[in-house]
Amino acid sequence: MALNREQKRMLQRQGELGPDGEPLRTRRNPQNRAQNERTGPTQFAREVRSELRKVAWPTRSETINYSIITVVTLVVFTLLIFGLDWVFSELVLKLYNA
Repeated sequence: MALNREQKRMLQRQGELGPDGEPLRTRRNPQNRAQNERTGPTQFAREVRSELRKVAWPTRSETINYSIITVVTLVVFTLLIFGLDWVFSELVLKLYNA
């Protein structure tokens, strides 16, 4: 593979190439992993549980406030779309009945 000077310098800074331009390390192919690297269902469940403990869950009052805001916004946008649909349908009916 032919590299220009800029590419060689960038790869040397990243640790991919040595000073002579030869590759220092080879890239691992993710499909060639050994079968023993897979995690079992119990290990997966343990890891999921430990990650869920790190989550900053909202408090009950925050959840209620967010739910109220969501419902109000949903109602407002529903009414807005309904109103626009009704106005445009009336305009189209008047236009073709004229």
